[in-house]
Parts: sequence; structure tokens; C-alpha cells
Amino acid sequence: MEQKSFTVYQLAATGLMTALICILGPMTVAIPVSPVPISLANLAICLSALILGMKFGTLSCLLYLLLGLVGLPVFSGFSGGVGKLAGPTGGYLVGYLFLALIGGYFADRFPGTGLRERTLQAAGLLIGAFVLDAFGTAWLAYMANMDITTALWAGVIPFIPGDLAKIFLAVLAAPVVRSRLLKQNLLAKA
Repeated sequence: MEQKSFTVYQLAATGLMTALICILGPMTVAIPVSPVPISLANLAICLSALILGMKFGTLSCLLYLLLGLVGLPVFSGFSGGVGKLAGPTGGYLVGYLFLALIGGYFADRFPGTGLRERTLQAAGLLIGAFVLDAFGTAWLAYMANMDITTALWAGVIPFIPGDLAKIFLAVLAAPVVRSRLLKQNLLAKA
């Protein structure tokens, strides 16, 4: 059985996407109707999943979470630490792994830049976002002593238009980048 190793290019791309998530993650806009801020982290995670695929996209997300866990200010509002992950919005942070995993799976399964492939990639990101929101909402409801409806209105519903726009942007840009990286043999095919 042949053991596969990571290439320098794969590790570099994973590191770059982790850095992108760390740069965009703290950039947030607070909104008055929710304790959950608008964040660009999920845009970066969508890009990472579609460019790197399931394995390396999820790895870049996991590295982001670990960097925040040890206290680097990479989470919303330039925060970090165990308290942020254990707080009311921590479920959304952990839910990013589902977004990367599911979105990356669809990117690996349906690579390409055609309309069919992009539609399926968008579907994967939508499913991943749904799982992220379900996990985050359940955690928010539990931690903030809210019922599910209140938690949905606080943590999901106001963000749907923005999340759809981020998915649209990721599906426009990422498949082209991935295709070019694959043509240059800078990423391994799934």
C-alpha cells in the first residue's frame, strides 16, 4: 500500500489559506439584532474549501481554530482563547469545520468551472452552511438560555443574505483558482 505524503505546494497552500482565514476572521461588523457579528471568516473558509478541497480545506480551518484556541486574536473582534470557543458563539466557530468539510467534499467530487460544477459546489457550501448554522444555533440556544426560535433570529436569519452573497463570491472565484493550481501541478487531484 502506497503511503501518500503532502507536497510542499499543498502545505504552502494550506498555510496561505489558514493565513487568509486568520486575516479575514477578526474583521467583523456588529449588528444590533444579534450577539453574533457579521464575519468574513466564512467567506475565507468557503474559498479554502473550494480551492483546496476537503482534506486541506478542512485542515486550514482546523489550524485557524487551533490558533484561536491558543489565544491568537484571529476570531471575531480580534479575540481568541478557550473562552471564545466555549462562549455563546463558539458553536459557529466549531461549525466552520462542517462548512469546510462538506464544501470541500463537493469541490473534490465536482471539480471544474462549468455551470453544473459551480452549481453543485454552491449546493455543497449551502449544505455546509446549514450544518454550521444548526450546530451554532443549538450551542447559542444552550449557552444563552434561548429557545431555538430566538437563537435562529439572533444567529442565523439576519445573516442569510450576506452568507448567500459570500457563497456566490466564493463559487465565482475559487473554481478558477483551483483549476489553475491543478494545471500547474501545485495541488494534487482528489
